Amino acid sequence: MRRVEAEHLWPDAVAAALSRFKWAFKEPGRYLTGPAESPGIEIEDGRDDLEVALLYLPTGARADLGRLVERIDVEFERRTLPNPGWVSEWTAGRWWWWRIRER
Repeated sequence: MRRVEAEHLWPDAVAAALSRFKWAFKEPGRYLTGPAESPGIEIEDGRDDLEVALLYLPTGARADLGRLVERIDVEFERRTLPNPGWVSEWTAGRWWWWRIRER
């Protein structure tokens, strides 16, 4: 798995990632988009940031964020489809990149 160091997260990275999912999940249906002001930024990028934060947070904060991430993962999985044909070394260990968002 690609290891990203904590210094690659900027201030408010967790808040921005959570906001990205909140934006995407407010729309009905399976097609998930990110905020219009962030073209080219996939919501999966936000999930990457949350994963990095979980690696470096202290125990209590990690548990709190972990509960939010679990809810995000359940909703993301519910609203996407598996794509077993597309797995790369870059996505190894990051199941959220192996999902298909329908239009």
